[in-house]
Amino acid sequence: MTLPSRNPIRDVQFSRIAARVTPPEAPTDSKPPMVYTPPTMLKGLKAELSRCLAAQIRSVFNVEHTPVVSIPPRRALGDLAFPAALHLARELRKKPRDIATELLDGLHFPAPVKSVRIEGAGYLNVFLDRSAVAARLLGEPLYDPSTSAMDEAVAAQGPNGASTPAKVIVEHTNINPNKAAHIGHLRNAVLGDVLVRSLRRLGHQVETQNYIDDTGVQVADVVVGFIDVRGWSLADVETAEEPFDYLCWDVYSQVGQWFEEDKERQALRRQTLHALESGEGERAAMGRLVARRIVDRHLRTMARIGVGYDVLTRESDILGLDFFTVAFEKLKSAGAIRLEADGKNEGCWVMPLQGSEEFAGLEDPDKVIVRSDGTVTYVGKDIAYQLWKFGLLGRDFGYRPWPGGAPRQEDAPVAGTDPGEDAVLWQTTTDDPVREHPAFGAGDRVINVIDARQSYLQRIVRAGLEALGHTDAAAHSVHFAYEFVSLSTGTARQLGFLTDADDQSKSLDMSGRKGIGVKADDLLDQLEARSAEQIRERYSDLAPDVLAARARAVAIGALRFFMVKATTTRKIAFDLDEALAFEGETGPYLQYSLVRERNIRHKLDAAGMASEVDLEALAQLDSELWADDLWDLVLQAAQIQQTVERGSSSLELSLIARAALDLAAKFHHAYHRHRILDEENADLRSVRLAGFQIFRKGLIDLTELLGVPVLEQM
Repeated sequence: MTLPSRNPIRDVQFSRIAARVTPPEAPTDSKPPMVYTPPTMLKGLKAELSRCLAAQIRSVFNVEHTPVVSIPPRRALGDLAFPAALHLARELRKKPRDIATELLDGLHFPAPVKSVRIEGAGYLNVFLDRSAVAARLLGEPLYDPSTSAMDEAVAAQGPNGASTPAKVIVEHTNINPNKAAHIGHLRNAVLGDVLVRSLRRLGHQVETQNYIDDTGVQVADVVVGFIDVRGWSLADVETAEEPFDYLCWDVYSQVGQWFEEDKERQALRRQTLHALESGEGERAAMGRLVARRIVDRHLRTMARIGVGYDVLTRESDILGLDFFTVAFEKLKSAGAIRLEADGKNEGCWVMPLQGSEEFAGLEDPDKVIVRSDGTVTYVGKDIAYQLWKFGLLGRDFGYRPWPGGAPRQEDAPVAGTDPGEDAVLWQTTTDDPVREHPAFGAGDRVINVIDARQSYLQRIVRAGLEALGHTDAAAHSVHFAYEFVSLSTGTARQLGFLTDADDQSKSLDMSGRKGIGVKADDLLDQLEARSAEQIRERYSDLAPDVLAARARAVAIGALRFFMVKATTTRKIAFDLDEALAFEGETGPYLQYSLVRERNIRHKLDAAGMASEVDLEALAQLDSELWADDLWDLVLQAAQIQQTVERGSSSLELSLIARAALDLAAKFHHAYHRHRILDEENADLRSVRLAGFQIFRKGLIDLTELLGVPVLEQM
């Protein structure tokens, strides 16, 4: 059986142009460097010291060893520690302290190192020139992208063996275009957006996609709701007042109840699904109209919290351009699917998985790819889409700009998110594609941000790639899974979903079919209103526009941080009061920390004192001026690049949120112990001010990654 081509195949292949970056020449370990070039932040310094120690080990013991470096638990033990002597003890058959003693003799570390001591069982502990390092931290970027590589194995090879940065495709948000976005969609969008920001900060080439499932059951149900339940025409839907997504929320719930009253009515759903896939007739036209208006609303909702995209990919275009037809033939030719002649899957094309170790033990491991009625399942279309993402399908979409451009964030409170008036948001199309457009798809690594309930289907997609022989692509096809969001009991009661008589020990789960859930825009409105109340209590004379902008920034920070701070394996219950607290593990707490640091400099200016540090003078100050807790604050900020790398590579973005909280907590502790305005010693003032400015530099970076707006006042 060969699936019929419902539309002519449009060959819209476009050349893919990738900017090639020549990496810096790799340093040699054959001898210590003659000239020391200051590294960027702490990661580069640690790498340089490791190379120096490796050269010393080679020179003294004629052994190849890559020393690891850590940060001691207490500053009295130094700033960095090398356990190399302990690691070499068995191979050299010597006591670690004896090895450390031999290594220390004649060991020369570069200028930022003040001294090296042997501690404990044989650690080589490094003490840095704190003032010199602090001056460098203030004067250099926080990141060195050349030292960042989330997955070097997927770097593409160019001419003459030169490598290009691996392209990472991140697909996120992916809301069914059938009703308003809800609170669960916000967690997906925020996690995806923080990942994109982090990867780009680390120097990766990232493409952000938002998949629009405009031929699925959910859209079909809304079409049935308008045509068969409410009797609306295309003109009625076209002229329906905003918010259109709120209207569809009610229609979707209404049609679900309508189906429950008479199961035979579900034949209309199947009829509509066929129409959506074929793209023909009134029902298909209604589906396109509903999806277009809903997507426009979704884009505006996400713009409110600083989330944007490079390209919107439509499921209807996957079908209209026969992507699945091509993928289907590939699967057939590879023997990856078969037509069932009998049993419950009679007439279906299925992917047999009973022989796979990964799917062993499942009661029914065979997955239907094409139903007996000829409609394609979600996973079938997703295999075709995944092939395109990796550049393995052999064809491309057509593209054209989204009308009106990318929606703009009001007042753009989240740094780096305003797309600008001329920004282009691209969409796939089967009609009138433009000739000039960016090169989309053909990624080296693909990360799909989809909740944990879709894990099985994501495994099937990877199995499809493997069955076609694309084992590398399967290995680099990543499911970024996360648990869903509910409402805390207190918030559910405040929003009217629970009464005082309801069980107070449980959170409230969402159900789109039943119409139970918090619309994303309603939640943002609530957060902004409550933020305004809190701010008004502190500043009663603020102009209305200033109050609104500040409340909006606090609300965004509260929401985004709440969605990231918990580990992705944990279900979270969103709580309005907890999210908006100015103390604790919240976005407003981070915002307040930066406001407090800013106020120090304002007070210094008002007192006629220097509010900025002279870096040359700072570098010459005695390291003894630095209190250990203030230096802890500096070292915490200096490790941001490593933290972001760990968070993005492990897809555990809560590590970034935790780093921001820890940095803010260390600042508040130091703030109370190390006063600046009251300090008469000018050198001590400079050291303390430098420590706080390094904190600010680090926390601003982390808040930008988290999408928490920075405020001048709160």
